[in-house]
Amino acid sequence: MDMNQYLDMFIEESKEHLQAINANLLVLENDPESIQIVNEIFRSAHTLKGMSATMGFEDMASLTHEAENVLDLIRNDKLKINSDIMDVIFESVDLIEGMVMNIMEGGDGSADVSKPVAKLRAIVSGDFASAATEAAEEAVAAGEESAASHSEEGSREYALDEFSLTVLKQSKEAGNNLFWIKVTLQENCLLKAARAYMVFDQLESMGEVIKSTPPAEDLENERFDLSFEVVFVTMEPLEKVKKAIENISEIAEVLVEPVEMKEAGKEAKEAEKQAAATAAPAAAKKEAGPAQNNAAVKKVAAGGKTIRVDIERLDVLMNLFSELVIDRGRLEQLARELGKSELQETVEHMSRISGDLQNIILTMRMVPVEQVFNRFPRMIRDLAKDLNKKVNLEIYGAETELDRTVIDEIGDPLVHLLRNSLDHGIESPAQRKQAGKPEEGTIQLRAFHSGNHVFIEVKDDGAGINKDKVLKKALERGVVNPANADTLTDRQIFELLFSSGFSTAEVISDISGRGVGLDVVKTKIESLGGNVSVDSVRGQGTTFLIQLPLTLSIISAMLVQVRNEKYAVPLSSIIETAVFRKEQIMMAHRQKVIDFRGKVVPLVSLQEIFQIPDNGAEKDDEVAVVIVRKGEKMAGLVVDSFIGQQEIVLKSLGKYLVNVFAISGATILGDGQVALIIDCNALIK
Repeated sequence: MDMNQYLDMFIEESKEHLQAINANLLVLENDPESIQIVNEIFRSAHTLKGMSATMGFEDMASLTHEAENVLDLIRNDKLKINSDIMDVIFESVDLIEGMVMNIMEGGDGSADVSKPVAKLRAIVSGDFASAATEAAEEAVAAGEESAASHSEEGSREYALDEFSLTVLKQSKEAGNNLFWIKVTLQENCLLKAARAYMVFDQLESMGEVIKSTPPAEDLENERFDLSFEVVFVTMEPLEKVKKAIENISEIAEVLVEPVEMKEAGKEAKEAEKQAAATAAPAAAKKEAGPAQNNAAVKKVAAGGKTIRVDIERLDVLMNLFSELVIDRGRLEQLARELGKSELQETVEHMSRISGDLQNIILTMRMVPVEQVFNRFPRMIRDLAKDLNKKVNLEIYGAETELDRTVIDEIGDPLVHLLRNSLDHGIESPAQRKQAGKPEEGTIQLRAFHSGNHVFIEVKDDGAGINKDKVLKKALERGVVNPANADTLTDRQIFELLFSSGFSTAEVISDISGRGVGLDVVKTKIESLGGNVSVDSVRGQGTTFLIQLPLTLSIISAMLVQVRNEKYAVPLSSIIETAVFRKEQIMMAHRQKVIDFRGKVVPLVSLQEIFQIPDNGAEKDDEVAVVIVRKGEKMAGLVVDSFIGQQEIVLKSLGKYLVNVFAISGATILGDGQVALIIDCNALIK
């Protein structure tokens, strides 16, 4: 059976299951007693294992199977979760995600899963060393302390669990000899597994093998080089044991050393206890973001009548409907010109139906921002551990919907802003304590609708922006003229962070900007027809606010006439349209301005900006103005007349006209004319 036909479905479902596993693991880390969440993770892992095995991705199937075994012990209350076990499971999920990405890029989904598989098996068998145990064993290797060591040459690491150590101790007390044995095979040895079996067979006839490195299963499958080690208990003397092994053919070298049991490192035991206490924190730990956690579990469990539709098909549908919108505008204009009531009624009915159809098509393309937000809790958890900071990510409004084309583009800017908040914003626990704040910082990620826009807010309760440091760096870089530096407001200084190549980082790191400023965020957001602003209070925190359009395909616009040309101004940018008498226009700093509701607003003549030739028409005593806004800045666009509001289809100008100033695209009007769409952001800037 050809599996390629199911590949797209496999990739999509794998991504969904991995997202669910990641979200639920974060919930589980905060609430390790919740069997319901463990069951959810187990079900996702079980499905993923079955899918990958069916598709022939063996590495993914084997790794998922081992993770499933660990989850099975947890849900049956045979294993208690701690932070070390969680780290191993997260590491495994990351590797599985990497395999899925490899498959998406045309690869075979193979990867080296030996390390995570070994760790997961060690957890199941009880041989897994916690972080505290590993630290103690590293100390053993350095000669500081040892639970099982040999004599003059220093200390040797045996990576023994508590059970094995107890067995060794009791064996020693009963008068047995404890030996560490290293067996090296000859280079031309053909059947390594058979030789290993013969060594084990010989040893077990004289005593008991407590531990082997690599594990017995790897030795049986010849997953080792030319040597292996064992910890052995016997009543026989050292020489007899050594000679028995040397008598086996194809053995190059045998090292046998006595293991001395010291009074167990109390510090190591204390460290283990401390690690266990730290690892089971969660009952008292504050739950993460209000909109995150349990909602993720419910979402995974919930079912619905849905079908999968390729996004390319929706794009084709949108393009076809865009042409229909253009024809609708043409029909409406013809009906007005002809004046026949029957035709007008039919066109009005068709307009209503096509309007409903437009809403349905746009809704079909809408995707909850949850798809982007879901990957951030895991990212914040890992970064916080790397930076030794305590951070709680709170997510609000994850159900807010955006057009798919916008969703695909906002992930990277949000990653940059969140990393920035964690690295530059949130202080270390010691600094927060000194400042009278709780040790755990908070980052809020919030999405909400307002009019035809979606706003996304990234807010932290960290140290805030040091405006003096920003201004100093801006002066050094030549971003600000020293003569104007004293006149800048706090908000204007904060906006300097978005200047090209601007970074206040003392040391370039991979955490936040990698030495690149926030200009990349601003450029990306503005390319989507949105804008980004920043506000901060020193010592209290920083807020970044992103404003995005709901959709990029069909927008509402005000059509205006400038001499013989027509332009479209997006309604999302317009505050108001007004008519002013010429005597109301004033001059300030050699710039024409008007008084609009108590604010001084500069006027921008579209005729001058776009160098439109004069048609010789008489100029009235009144001036038509479209008041537009970008953030808190406003401008008045001077036009000849207002044509009216209309739904327009946004068309790009093509690759030859990408850098046209203040024009974001074009649209075809009902009479076949082309109207250019004005980029108000560029005009105000």
